[in-house]
Amino acid sequence: MSQTVAVVGAGYMGGGIAQVVALSGRLVSLADQSAAHAVASRERIIVEAADFASRGLFPADAAERIAAHVSASASIEEAVADADVIEEAVSEIPEVKQDILRRISAASRSDAVIGSNTSTISIARLAEAVEHPARFLGVHFSNPATFIPGVEVIPHAGTSAAAVSTVLGLLEDCGKVGVEIKDVTGFVLNRLQYALFTESCRLVEEGIASAEDIDRIARTTFGFRLPFFGPFAIADIAGLDVYAFCYRSLQEAYPDRFAPPVALEERVSQGRLGLKSGGGFLATPPERIAEITAYRDNAYAAMSELLERLGPAPVEY
Repeated sequence: MSQTVAVVGAGYMGGGIAQVVALSGRLVSLADQSAAHAVASRERIIVEAADFASRGLFPADAAERIAAHVSASASIEEAVADADVIEEAVSEIPEVKQDILRRISAASRSDAVIGSNTSTISIARLAEAVEHPARFLGVHFSNPATFIPGVEVIPHAGTSAAAVSTVLGLLEDCGKVGVEIKDVTGFVLNRLQYALFTESCRLVEEGIASAEDIDRIARTTFGFRLPFFGPFAIADIAGLDVYAFCYRSLQEAYPDRFAPPVALEERVSQGRLGLKSGGGFLATPPERIAEITAYRDNAYAAMSELLERLGPAPVEY
């Protein structure tokens, strides 16, 4: 809890990250290319916290806590000088990030952990701009950082285990779910997200369905399940043999787009068909079927009630 944190990049993402960290009780120095921008961002996140609190989304004293824990720094160098952990959250342009990372690493303590909020850029590439790169890794929050729990934690080949541990501990204290993954372009989140978006665009281009109808199908079918079960749990529950059959149909119609994954074919050939066989991609035993079914039914009913209470999203369909 004694860690001090600097957030470099005081835009919407950086401000949200500062809010999250400040509410964990840590002191946060917020910095940007201009001191005026940092001051304005600090004021914005305090006002925003008061609004969140009035709607029951933040603790009642959130604005006061953030005002007490977040300071606007006169410069990037001032913000990072004494920080234990530094999060870079500037524009998603490699040259801009590398320039800022050079400044951060030159002005910070050599033992300070430095994270980058990049969403797609290779961490190894960015690490080239960092002095003592063993302390550097990707720490990718999702928008809005204030409320989305998952955070990708991406070490490069030279990142120390201590740096990873520090970040995972900090995220846990902030109520986030840190997931360590390997350093590849796009990481996990955006490879999944853009694969879905690409196929959605193809369906529109082919005249199969409108954008509005695709959104309706996505959020009321498989998207409805995703808060509770990831893609591998969903596949194991359905049965990997069922998935293999569906892939054969899809491959026949779209041979260049839907070849069955090798990992799926291997499991089916081994008789690892999912929950019903005692394991597929996950190792959930079949004796938990009744428990999983009960959880699923309760979860989906609760989701239906939540959506009914909130009403439709104010998006034009």
